[in-house]
Amino acid sequence: MTERRYPIGIQTFERIIRDGYLYIDKTDLVWQLAHYATFVFMSRPRRFGKSLLTSTLESYFKGERELFEGLKMMELEKEWEQYPVIRLDLSEAKGQETADDLRGMLLLLLKDYTKIYGRDQDEVTPGGVLRGLLQRAYEQTGKQVAVVIDEYDAPLLDVLHEEETLAAKRKVMQEFYQPLKANERLIKFCFITGITKFSQLSIFSTINNLTNVTLDPRFSTICGITEQELSTTLSEDIKQLALHFKISPDMMHEKLKLQYDGYHFSEDSEEVYNPFSLLKAFNQRKVGCWWFESGTPTFLIRQMQHFNTDIMSLEKLEVPSTAFDQPTENMKDALPLLYQSGYLTIKDYDHDVEAYTLAIPNQEVRIGYVRGLLPTYIGLNDATVQMGFAAKFWKALRQNDVELAMQEMQAYMAGIPYVEGFKKKLAEAATKEGFYEYTMYLIFSMLNVYVKTQVRCAGGRTDMVVWMPDTTYVFEMKVNGTAQEALAQIDSKGYALPYQSEGKRVVKVGVSFDAETRIPTDWIVD
Repeated sequence: MTERRYPIGIQTFERIIRDGYLYIDKTDLVWQLAHYATFVFMSRPRRFGKSLLTSTLESYFKGERELFEGLKMMELEKEWEQYPVIRLDLSEAKGQETADDLRGMLLLLLKDYTKIYGRDQDEVTPGGVLRGLLQRAYEQTGKQVAVVIDEYDAPLLDVLHEEETLAAKRKVMQEFYQPLKANERLIKFCFITGITKFSQLSIFSTINNLTNVTLDPRFSTICGITEQELSTTLSEDIKQLALHFKISPDMMHEKLKLQYDGYHFSEDSEEVYNPFSLLKAFNQRKVGCWWFESGTPTFLIRQMQHFNTDIMSLEKLEVPSTAFDQPTENMKDALPLLYQSGYLTIKDYDHDVEAYTLAIPNQEVRIGYVRGLLPTYIGLNDATVQMGFAAKFWKALRQNDVELAMQEMQAYMAGIPYVEGFKKKLAEAATKEGFYEYTMYLIFSMLNVYVKTQVRCAGGRTDMVVWMPDTTYVFEMKVNGTAQEALAQIDSKGYALPYQSEGKRVVKVGVSFDAETRIPTDWIVD
């Protein structure tokens, strides 16, 4: 196999094609999107290929036919007309402190286009300049204009709960977008994308015919890599990675699936893999948490703190679409932002009651947000957990020495310096199993171990189930009760029965906690 060139950090369609980088052909969906409606909006999580999508649309409307040779687009497009294109990446306007700073940055972003089409002296605002550009581009070329805006929400995300600053910046963005509706006759196509969904009244106040395709099943796989694409286009890449890991291609495929797959962007869509993380894994020959290498977004952590989000509840939520597909500024909890940011995804849909099941997409996301939340919820950073307790605990479990693992757990939990917010949040649970479920959930998640709490089964709810490569652990916890009572409950309620057909060892662990010291005092392993 020729050394593959992976487009890590490269988001320009022309460069990917001309320089021979790997390209997963989505051009049939790009063509359908370009002919679907005049004004289109789509939100997707960060690093899911939104910028590449906008760049591909730019090349298509510029009529750069040679870039699409051999791609699916060639079977669909026959005319290849050339249109003037205005493409803006508003991530460059992120972090502006004031509305005036934002206004100045927008003018700077438009400067390249004023060099091409000119600028009148009376055009002093971003909206005024954009209006003039649309008119002159149409007059000079005789063609309608394609407008493509990437990361439209970047200037506003960091100030969601700073009402005065948000209102001032929102007014700047309203004025900027106003010409798009007012000059509809000049526009061939307008595509706007970002992470979150702001209401039309607050930002796109005049674009009342903006078609939102975020949950449209026709475009659910336009960003991300499908199972079929992984099994065909990337099959050789899986084989090469499997050789590096010294495992079979099938085992490698499953490892990648657990780590990076699981996203659904409509109720009936295929699952897709995180494209950035998957390609990074091939490039680096390591199955890491690449989506979080630049850190968990600070705006998300702030919103979760603001709404006192219970992170254990994110394992499975049954909600209507109005609970998560709603304008960001109307949020009454962090759910819309968690979904739109990719920390939750659609896992199921009940057509009878029109209810969606949302859950964490995959192991990469679970580990990533726990790493981001550990300092907030427990007061420890991920390095402290990983390099201290984790290595010892993991080694003990790998050796099937549950006794030693629980001793390590006991010593570790005795030393956790619970932060004030954590104490307050869990004060009511101090004599209940919930406190320990919460703490152990964070710890196990940090260990790259798949863990679920309050797992339903025929006999009731299991406190916690932990899945290891060759063993499934079923935990039942008692506060001021005995470990024997906890183990007896596992047997009497049949908590372990659902896992006995998985072909792994099933280990039952009854644990007793002391409500005063908040550490495990006794345990029995069966």
